[in-house]
Amino acid sequence: MLWQSGRRSSNVEDRRGMPMRGGRVVAGGMGGLGLIAVVVVALLLGVDPTMLLQQLDPSQQGQYDPTSSQAPMEPGSETPQEAQMRDFVSAVLGSTEDSWADIFQQQGATYQDPQLVLFTGAVDSACGFAQSAVGPFYCPNDQKVYLDLSFFNDLATRFGAAGDFAQAYVIAHEIGHHVQNLLGVMDQVAAERQRLDPAEANALSVRVELQADCLAGVWANHADQMRGILEPGDIDEALGAASAVGDDRIQQRTQGRIVPDAFTHGSSEERMRWFRTGFDSGDVNACDTFGAARL
Repeated sequence: MLWQSGRRSSNVEDRRGMPMRGGRVVAGGMGGLGLIAVVVVALLLGVDPTMLLQQLDPSQQGQYDPTSSQAPMEPGSETPQEAQMRDFVSAVLGSTEDSWADIFQQQGATYQDPQLVLFTGAVDSACGFAQSAVGPFYCPNDQKVYLDLSFFNDLATRFGAAGDFAQAYVIAHEIGHHVQNLLGVMDQVAAERQRLDPAEANALSVRVELQADCLAGVWANHADQMRGILEPGDIDEALGAASAVGDDRIQQRTQGRIVPDAFTHGSSEERMRWFRTGFDSGDVNACDTFGAARL
């Protein structure tokens, strides 16, 4: 990915190194989810925090202490690898901002930039307290994406999905949730879930995740047209990441069997197909994972 010459976003909030006030979340505070479920969720991209974080025991939730004298990580305290990764995230975020601002403008709308929060270990968001095990996530309540950079190492070593564009896909997927939020999709889905049985509600959540994959593909198409960011093999890296985090692959790896009714993000084939749909079309309206509904 040719990201080095791209514009850096000013919307990266670096909380790495900030202290926490209060207790830490432990397995006993996870209610019915249980530690095994947390491990499975740790393998997923884009966890919906409103479904996981509400299970936490509020008495165990930590918060960042604004009165602490300890400041966020300074650039000088980073390793060169950490500094480069922070720079990469800022460049990818800047690319998503430019692309979605242009797409929204073409439709006579205004794109509102989200914030991207870097953290280490655990973080407090408007959707609740979360540990790194939940993976990257978007919180619609504060319109922020939360990312522990260690996830990129897991993506390469545990999932076998290495490469900078695989990492960019992760960010673009979460920004896809922000686009959904701005378009009102999340509010519509939340209202619809209230009248559905659990199986139907879960299937609707899967469609939300697949649409975010498709929107990530739309970004890749638009960003390449605007700035020529793609190198040979980049799309294969994104497809490899989408495949690696498919529910069927994860279930087979963690429990030895595939249970489609328990999918949360879609199968490997579905995730790859919808990313490819967004990339090939470059059209938001092609990301109609809900059937008759159109964005």
